Amino acid sequence: MIGNYLASPKHNRNIWHALSEHLEDVGWNIITTSTKERQLTRLLDMLFTIIKERNKYVLAQIDVFSGRAFTFAEICTWLLCQLKKPVILTLHGGNLPAFAKQFPKKVQRLLLSADEVVAPSDYLVRQLQEYRDDIRLIPNGIDSSRYPYRHRVHLKPKLVWLRAFHRIYNPELAIQALAVLKDEFPEIHLWMIGPDKGDGSLQNTILLAKTLQVAERVEFIPGVAKSDVPLWLNKGDIFLNTSNYDNTPVSVMEAMACGLCLVSTNVGGIQYLLKENVDALLVPPDSPEDMADAIRRILTEADLAAGLSGGARHRAEGLDWPEILPKWENLFTGVIESSHV
Repeated sequence: MIGNYLASPKHNRNIWHALSEHLEDVGWNIITTSTKERQLTRLLDMLFTIIKERNKYVLAQIDVFSGRAFTFAEICTWLLCQLKKPVILTLHGGNLPAFAKQFPKKVQRLLLSADEVVAPSDYLVRQLQEYRDDIRLIPNGIDSSRYPYRHRVHLKPKLVWLRAFHRIYNPELAIQALAVLKDEFPEIHLWMIGPDKGDGSLQNTILLAKTLQVAERVEFIPGVAKSDVPLWLNKGDIFLNTSNYDNTPVSVMEAMACGLCLVSTNVGGIQYLLKENVDALLVPPDSPEDMADAIRRILTEADLAAGLSGGARHRAEGLDWPEILPKWENLFTGVIESSHV
């Protein structure tokens, strides 16, 4: 399994970490690469592992992202094809469709070179089907039993934001929405939890909180261990997802499992993961007023809050790993059997 396996909590633990662990739990022998921090070193480690361990694996799965990481997937796929190893590509990231429109031949060439291509959302399947028309849908999984559910009815103005601090996740939007509501809800408080990706977003968000005079209402928490995520989520009643680009974020699924009421920007794959007025309220990106209005509705409409909380948990239970893992096993087994015919 080839992708970004950087260690937590400095980096958020992602779905591919969980997939590799669940596969091992049911008896698959898994080799993962890479844990190297520097990008060039990580690529070299991927290539070295592909060659060094070539007699120990019969199938390779590669996580595909836009940008420089796409080139990593191209190089690794090429090398695996030279070694005559079957390859499954797994698409990630809400920005991948825009990247494909910019480099259509490059994207199509990679997707067609793989034995199978998987996407975790209908959004990516539909957006990229012109480059390959048989992309399989396997949703991201979650261990819902690890996330204590609390049904929210009469909520407190306690907000949680959980993501990496990076411009594509637009953390400043959470601060702007908070500022709109600060006088109306004097007890309002926001926890912002996540690692600093180093593009200045964390510093800008802290500065904005001071500028908008809400710094005393915001608590910034570095990336936390995966086991502690439910504890932090359950400090709040409303979860904010402020992204400008998105697919099927694990943090949103975790909040759903805990029964938080969700307010999310309606971007990328979010509209395929969440249903308006059923398990979330969806708002336009980069609109503090709309996000603040959605928060206000949840805080003042008990029936709405109760419905969103229950709907979110119900949706998360449908994405539990016992439902999702067999889809991966069937895919892997089928590709392995086909490669030996």
